[in-house]
Amino acid sequence: MKIGHQIEVIMILVYLEIAEGKIKKSSLEAVNFAHQLGEEVVALAIGDVSDTLLAAVGSYGAQKVWHVSQSEFENNTYASILALAAQETGAKSIVISNTYAGKAIAPRLAVKLKASIISGVIDTPQNSRYKKGVFSGKAFAYVSSSSAINIITLTPNSFSIESFGTEASVASKDYQISTATPATKSIEKIKAGGKIPLTEAESVVSAGRGMKAPENWVMIEELATLLGAATACSKPVSDMHWRPHTEHVGQTGITIKPNLYIAIGISGAIQHLAGVSSSKIILAINKDPEAPIFKIADYGIVGDAFEILPKVIEAAKALKKV
Repeated sequence: MKIGHQIEVIMILVYLEIAEGKIKKSSLEAVNFAHQLGEEVVALAIGDVSDTLLAAVGSYGAQKVWHVSQSEFENNTYASILALAAQETGAKSIVISNTYAGKAIAPRLAVKLKASIISGVIDTPQNSRYKKGVFSGKAFAYVSSSSAINIITLTPNSFSIESFGTEASVASKDYQISTATPATKSIEKIKAGGKIPLTEAESVVSAGRGMKAPENWVMIEELATLLGAATACSKPVSDMHWRPHTEHVGQTGITIKPNLYIAIGISGAIQHLAGVSSSKIILAINKDPEAPIFKIADYGIVGDAFEILPKVIEAAKALKKV
């Protein structure tokens, strides 16, 4: 848009989430998304991460990457840092992945910037309208905003990642944040198990009470390893402490959107279906042909999991050898 003889550059700020020195895949999706929205993308990383990894973010669409060495995660502190970065860049759109951290930061940032939030976006905007899932994924809503500043949170695994093969400039930032005692504080950190975070997994192998006992999960883990997938479970399984609560997927657990979701011995209560129905392909294995899981499954196998799983594992092993 021209103002006099000057051209106003559309600036987008993206929050890069760091975990164990690496940039989360969902944050790279956010950078790609921002690249489609604006002419200049500034990505802000908070935490311990190398300049080499930060420069590589340029290949996903960021021209600049700012780095703040704040290692201890605290919701309000991170929101304050992002608010200062947004004010410095003049960005009118801030893109954040809708992870646990993103969900904690976004509303606090909105208050600081007096901004609107468009949450859970699953597609690039059309005519300034953003698509998101509503009613536990049973419908879609198209949302627009008249606010001067908007915070857009993206549902992980909703966007492909395209590489452009360029590097971004990296600069260190040192924002002075108030050291006032936060309203909340972390008293314990429990790290989720598994090699692949559920919210970022391309494939998920999940199981329910049909596995009969926790010791039988060795087959689930073996199949997941062969497929490069994360493991998950239904709510009853986590309630019985067969598996950790960090693996519970569903409306009251973690909502996921993998490319492939394999449900083994899960009948498919409505709360479970609400958390996994956005998966691109669903394969269900259950001995009950009337199990609700089959209503949303793309492929279904009716039979005993203990007879079918060994055959699936052998097929996966043979496929890996090809």
